Amino acid sequence: MRDLTPEPQLPAQLPEAQALSRFLTADPDEWPRLAPRVTEEVGTDALERIVRATTARIGELRTVTDSPDGLILSGSNGQVRAWAQTAPDGELTALRIEGARYTAPRRRRRLPAPLAWWGYLTLVTLWNVLTVWTATDRTAWLGDMGSLAAFYVLVEGAGAPAQQPRLLRRTVEAAAVAAVASACRLPGLPTGHGILRLVGGAALLAGAVWLVAAARRHRWKAPLSQPLAFPLEGTWYVVQGGGRILNHHARVPEQRGALDLVALGSRGTRTRPGSDLPAYAAYGRPVRSPCDGRVISAADTVQDQQPGDIRYQPPYGNHVFLDTGREIVKLAHLRPGSVTVAKGDVVRAGQLLGEVGNTGNTTEPHLHIHAERDGIGLDLEFTGVPGRLHRGRTIRA
Repeated sequence: MRDLTPEPQLPAQLPEAQALSRFLTADPDEWPRLAPRVTEEVGTDALERIVRATTARIGELRTVTDSPDGLILSGSNGQVRAWAQTAPDGELTALRIEGARYTAPRRRRRLPAPLAWWGYLTLVTLWNVLTVWTATDRTAWLGDMGSLAAFYVLVEGAGAPAQQPRLLRRTVEAAAVAAVASACRLPGLPTGHGILRLVGGAALLAGAVWLVAAARRHRWKAPLSQPLAFPLEGTWYVVQGGGRILNHHARVPEQRGALDLVALGSRGTRTRPGSDLPAYAAYGRPVRSPCDGRVISAADTVQDQQPGDIRYQPPYGNHVFLDTGREIVKLAHLRPGSVTVAKGDVVRAGQLLGEVGNTGNTTEPHLHIHAERDGIGLDLEFTGVPGRLHRGRTIRA
């Protein structure tokens, strides 16, 4: 008897998912037709190696689906993430497949960052009230003040306070004033014998000062051949830069000297949850070439990320890479449609390259810049910008 049960209706696939599915299940001889630009740029042999490695990770391909984390290639033995772009006729024009298995994260509801900071500050305030303001002798007060001062050194020195909303910053400052005001109690307190408490507070303060100072003064002792021109105009704030505790790029050899630069608005760099990209002061600001050089790579079609979320994309997003003859200078996360140069172009310092965007591995609009030589990151230096470049530094150009 014929089964008359209707087939289940599958959700409509994105054009990118459909094109990628066709490409991955086709014979390699069909690739030049399905993805001519990708095949020409990467090469059939390299593409075959990538597809074989992907199959080894996930088994036989079953589906290509969309998710908040990007396109997911699902096979009989696992999953990997991918990114793809297509032309209106369905041609696969760009492709990237992650080189590791993907495990879907647990989606937990999180408090918005400002609310999380409010909770943290509430705990610090309570600690301040219960220790500094209730210290029973002068020695205990000094020890507690040393510990509290160590906390502020880390918050102000290892953090990026100007990135946070103004009201939050003022609350932090008010708590510090309240702590200092507790000194009014000292004339009425005995000297005390809590020497260990005093030594502990002093040690915490000294350790915090040393950590921040060392990270801010850190150099990789790998200089540029000559200083760069600062690629942005106006006032910019360094949110990543310096030594390891101040710069998450430090763990990546070629990016270890990188800077992430944001523009400061009236609310810091942060905006209300759900804000559109233009609400960020950095978005759409012009980016100029920091040096003379030849463009060795440029991308302009990667779409902006939604602030606060990261879908799988090429990590640099839209970018311009320049070869000076002595080092490679990379500028990344540019706005789609803004890049003015192409691979092979020769550019001069100060020439417009594009605009700040939010493409690639980024949670908010900013400019990433680093220089490398033989795959090793160099210490950045800009003409007219004296001093060390570290998180928390304001640059006016």
